[in-house]
Amino acid sequence: MTIAARDVSWVTAGQRIVDGITLSIPTGTMLGLLGPNGSGKSSLLRLICGLRRVASGVITLGDIDIRTLGRTAMARRTAFVEQQASTEAPVTVLDVVRLGRTPHRGPVSPWTEADEAAVEAALAQVGLAERRAQRWHTLSGGERQRAHIARALAQCPQELLLDEPTNHLDIRHQLEILALVARLPVTSIVALHDLNLAALFCDKLVLLDRGRVAAAGTPEEVLTEERIAAVFGVKAHVERSRQHGRLHVQFVV
Repeated sequence: MTIAARDVSWVTAGQRIVDGITLSIPTGTMLGLLGPNGSGKSSLLRLICGLRRVASGVITLGDIDIRTLGRTAMARRTAFVEQQASTEAPVTVLDVVRLGRTPHRGPVSPWTEADEAAVEAALAQVGLAERRAQRWHTLSGGERQRAHIARALAQCPQELLLDEPTNHLDIRHQLEILALVARLPVTSIVALHDLNLAALFCDKLVLLDRGRVAAAGTPEEVLTEERIAAVFGVKAHVERSRQHGRLHVQFVV
């Protein structure tokens, strides 16, 4: 189902953080959400997955207004991976991933074969099946991020939203995480800071500036030198890479 936002706004402490955003994300698309700090990326993600309520406008999944869906119904179809999720509890990878089945189970429901199959599939998709018994605190940053994506996948979502999933990761793990997301059979929205990673992996981009959509479309349509200068306040040279054929942004200092 297409994710759509129509004239969506959100206000907190008297400040308009999301200001009249309209966008549409077709099924199966990997969309990169770009913009400077404070441009509204994280807030928009939380509005789309129902963690915050819009001040005005409508967000729909297919033809369903998300305001008509309860929290459990949203969690059964839309998964959200935060920037820095952590815990002090002595949990294993398996414990973390099993949490993804919570929306599908009642408070006293027994663990089922369907639950087990969803968890096993999620672990396999992120390449952590052999680390299921490993303690959370012994994982690298990239492995922790993969475990959180596995938890989200155990929800069996149709839509996957990720807020800065490459934050604080080295370049190898950044590439691995985004390549993983690009392979998943879901519609995904990924908030990113790195313009080159966005151009390399995303089908479509939405560029936010002070809570509004500054541009939307393909990487070629969005990442122009003029627009980068206007939104980010930096000079850049944009060309197509000879190595992979996608756009490459070089900043001019």
